[in-house]
Amino acid sequence: MCDTLVHVAPGRVLFAKNSDRDPNEAQLLEWRPRRRPRAGARVRCTWIEIEEAPETHAVLLSRPFWMWGAEIGANEHGVAIGNEAVFTSQPYAATGLTGMDLVRLALERADSAERAVAVIVDLIAKHGQGGGCGHEKRSFTYHNSFLAADARGAFVLETAGRHTAVERVAAGARSISNGLTIEPFASRFGDALRTAAAGARERRPRTQALAAAARGPADLARILRDHGPGRATPEYRTLNGGLCAPCVHAGGWVVNSQTTASWIAELAADGARHWVTGTASPCTSLFKPVRVTEPLDLGPAPTDRADAASLWWRGERLARCVLRDPVRLLPLFANERDALEAAWFADPPEPAAAFAEGDRRLAEWTARVAAASGRDLRPLRARRYWKARDERAGT
Repeated sequence: MCDTLVHVAPGRVLFAKNSDRDPNEAQLLEWRPRRRPRAGARVRCTWIEIEEAPETHAVLLSRPFWMWGAEIGANEHGVAIGNEAVFTSQPYAATGLTGMDLVRLALERADSAERAVAVIVDLIAKHGQGGGCGHEKRSFTYHNSFLAADARGAFVLETAGRHTAVERVAAGARSISNGLTIEPFASRFGDALRTAAAGARERRPRTQALAAAARGPADLARILRDHGPGRATPEYRTLNGGLCAPCVHAGGWVVNSQTTASWIAELAADGARHWVTGTASPCTSLFKPVRVTEPLDLGPAPTDRADAASLWWRGERLARCVLRDPVRLLPLFANERDALEAAWFADPPEPAAAFAEGDRRLAEWTARVAAASGRDLRPLRARRYWKARDERAGT
């Protein structure tokens, strides 16, 4: 479950996404350079092989560790794309291109947001969408919606099997969540029950309203950290845990998801600026500047097993401690984090320096929070859910 949003203003487009997936499904940042594959080459995506493009653009991807495709990404031409799971009345195919494959393929092949939408529509027509998309339950599958943006504006693409609908966003705010929204496409193909269970009926109006008031990257960070109206910390509902707000936290009896990566972009004619967490739970994470064409060595790639070296799992040490009692523990570092981010939003340092400073702060904040940690105050169902995930990860 995810949320992606844009705010289109004269000369600038703001873009942001929270990627919500299974709690131990680590994501990694991956830089891929521009390439010219040999003639007739084919590319293996997550489940199927398709024809390769004559040339692929340089991209930066945030992708689940086991997938070929990406949840969020950007390319050298200033295009940014996020996708969402949507639930429809159309059959779900046993195999095909996943929504994450389509994000990556569009970024590699398109030099504009409009062209990215055309690439996705064409690939769905040729190859279909399908295949397992879940980590804990690999057979979990869905159809997809996409929000593609560049400095000129944005496009929403919604799908139901091989059916598609497109909406141009020329000005103002637009957000997408885990439900169809373009009419009459949504009324014709939407699955109301599964859309409601995914929390989309609450999250999308919330992100839409907040995006309308966004004026810069700091506002986007506040949206991605939002736990709902009047709430500074997560709400854990009986059915679907924290799926009622953009900053998603698992802990329900039936439907669960967790924000596992976050991305902010400012797209302008004179260049794009990007900030990423590289970690889960944006409410406990630090946004750091990155550049699409400047790879960083961030250490070993994470998996679904906890380790002491990868950035993603080091972030989990802090997040999983804080979320036991966020009212008391989050204030131990949040103001310091926010001040550092504000400076980096206004004047981004070199990415390598920012990540090094982020590592230093992360170690300091983790030690500070661990020293003050006490009893887990989450509801019993949430405590049991997270105990099982911690055991699976070996934390």
